[in-house]
Amino acid sequence: MRYTLDEIKTFLAVMELGTLTAAAIRLNLSKSVISKRISDLELNLGAALFRRNAGRITPTETALRLDDRLRPALAELTAAAESVAWGGADGDNLRGTLSITAPMSFGTLYLSPIIARFALQHPELDLRIDYNDGARDLLRDGFDVAIRIGHLRDTALMQRKLCEDETIPCASPGYLDQHGRPTELTDLSNHQVIGYNHMSNAQLWELGKSALPALHSRLTLNNGEAMRDMVIEGLGLAILPGFLAAPAIAQGHIERILPNIKTRQLPIVALWPPVTPMPPKLRHFVDHLVTELKDGRPWQLN
Repeated sequence: MRYTLDEIKTFLAVMELGTLTAAAIRLNLSKSVISKRISDLELNLGAALFRRNAGRITPTETALRLDDRLRPALAELTAAAESVAWGGADGDNLRGTLSITAPMSFGTLYLSPIIARFALQHPELDLRIDYNDGARDLLRDGFDVAIRIGHLRDTALMQRKLCEDETIPCASPGYLDQHGRPTELTDLSNHQVIGYNHMSNAQLWELGKSALPALHSRLTLNNGEAMRDMVIEGLGLAILPGFLAAPAIAQGHIERILPNIKTRQLPIVALWPPVTPMPPKLRHFVDHLVTELKDGRPWQLN
């Protein structure tokens, strides 16, 4: 049985992206080269990896099992090679590609300039950045590091805390003047609550020890900035991360509500697969994040 590293990388790219065309764009190759590599790998393995029908491809059970085994193995191989070949303890001449995923709003508002400064310090390092509010699977989706906000479920990933944020319940002054200012959680039943696609209202508004009433959401969105904008326009109450709410409060666009109820503190952490040794590019990036956020959240209210 003979197969090449290029064939394995191509297979994993097709599995991650779902199409030959997307894999060709990612790898900067023609679609015909991608197709031949997959066919050669199937021939060498003696097993079909994809079902082809009317221009669409679907991974077989064999492909799914192979992906589960090869993805962490390739990450380990890449990390071992890079730790020897690229970049010493001082972080000079970091090379290769660092793939980063982070929440959309936090990424565009605060992470981008932090990552830009890191990129300027390491001009030979390529960066692939994905801002997405959905929780990406680092190994399956090929990411080196993720920045996540909130308490994490049990995970085998390594993690390092960067700073903390808080949740802030809020509404626009105009909405509150018209509908009244809630002072207890039970008052929320008399208000429209703007929902978030990735969490239930019960999870979002889990504050204090008071029983939470049934909440109605006329609007449910998948992005925090969009939720903030709906709040500013007077369409209801929302509970937002501080990095979104604090600037709008400082500008007078929204007000904090329920001031007597303690809100949740949300850790902001960096996560990465348990690869040993830790690649220099990853170690220096995480250290960079810690240094940039060492004085706490830059958006906090005084």
